[in-house]
Amino acid sequence: MTGRIATALARVLGPLLLATATLLAPAVAADPPADNDGARVLQAFEHPQPAAATNEQNLTRRWVMFALGAPLLLLVLVTAGLGIAMGVYGKPVYLAHMICAGLSVTLAVVHAIVGLVWFNPF
Repeated sequence: MTGRIATALARVLGPLLLATATLLAPAVAADPPADNDGARVLQAFEHPQPAAATNEQNLTRRWVMFALGAPLLLLVLVTAGLGIAMGVYGKPVYLAHMICAGLSVTLAVVHAIVGLVWFNPF
């Protein structure tokens, strides 16, 4: 019976993790930052960024938040479904439920931290 659970869990989480890795791969493959000299750093603070760069940066941030939020929503729904299957129908899916719950909480914490850092509401 646990073989079926593992197979079902792999079928649900496999494409989810693959999609997340595919969306986040360009961010990992970015070029390393160039050497900064003090004059360029100070000039960056003296001259404000153009509005187009700020809008493009916000758009990227929103896409990253979406890339974190969509799998989070899916994981929460899968966790709830497994909890209902376990509680109402008596299915032995405790381990899959706990794994999905742990992944949901981890992704929720990452999503919240990124949201607070990028979109400081205070």
